[in-house]
Amino acid sequence: MTTSATTVPKTFALGGDLIVNRLGYGAMHLTGPGMWGPPTDPDKAKYLLRRAVRELGVNFIDTADSYGPGYNEEIIREALHPYPDNLVIATKGGMLRSGPEDWVRAEGRDPYIVALGRPEYLRQQVELSLYRLGRECIDLYQLHRIDPLVPLEDQLGVLGELQQQGKIRHIGLSGQPEVTIEQLEAARAIVDIVAVENLYNIADRSGEAVLKHAEKENIAFVPWFPLGHGDLVGPTGILTKAAEGLGCTGAQLGLAWLLRHSPNTLLIPGTTSIVHLEDNVKATNLHLSDQQWGEIEALCAKATPWRPTSPVPAQEGPRS
Repeated sequence: MTTSATTVPKTFALGGDLIVNRLGYGAMHLTGPGMWGPPTDPDKAKYLLRRAVRELGVNFIDTADSYGPGYNEEIIREALHPYPDNLVIATKGGMLRSGPEDWVRAEGRDPYIVALGRPEYLRQQVELSLYRLGRECIDLYQLHRIDPLVPLEDQLGVLGELQQQGKIRHIGLSGQPEVTIEQLEAARAIVDIVAVENLYNIADRSGEAVLKHAEKENIAFVPWFPLGHGDLVGPTGILTKAAEGLGCTGAQLGLAWLLRHSPNTLLIPGTTSIVHLEDNVKATNLHLSDQQWGEIEALCAKATPWRPTSPVPAQEGPRS
């Protein structure tokens, strides 16, 4: 259901036991260009994380072992360890990297989105994430992409084993670009899934069915590209235009809509700017009338923000 402007909940019980503020932070861009290598200004990156967590109330951070690779988890530890008791860190594993051009948006080329879900690899990556983050247990560990060449029960089975060992608290799924309802339910038959991370925003709502299914099952829905990879909030972006005269930014508009649209959304907007970070957090206090939201939705329905597509993998047999 769509919540009204006066009843939008500001927190969510992730997995039923981790209370997080729904406006979180996606740390991916606190790396070098192309999400490769360390951040160009480590001190600024650490200051931004401290500002978010210690002063602005952010207590949900999303990262992955492939961001850097590794450096993103390390900068989080350097900035915030020892961690506040209420800080929830979600990380991901199961995605390969080959260099800084992998995910760069470019005409005429597909991004390098290649999964590796072999159990021994995932076990290694969990251990490396624990080491880099300086934690004994990962709050939320998400399979970064389902590997079509490895049985799903093997991929999630090893994560379930690590959960039983106390190294993972909760398990989630991430989609490139999305996890389907069928995949989500197949995964839930193997382990308890508390979160699904899919591409979704006010102008690209192709994942609406998954969002509503997650809401029905009380599973957190974490939208990536919540602002359309920036397409919706640039100087000529449709949300930028919609925000004119409303006393807010286009980014605040897009984030507030996501918070309002479903109580199960956990937002992870990413930025390297302190100003943008502070503006994003203010989206939780944005209130518009139902008529205004309806007009904004109709306007955004005309936009087509960019979405990455990955090549269909070769139809090989499962890896042994």
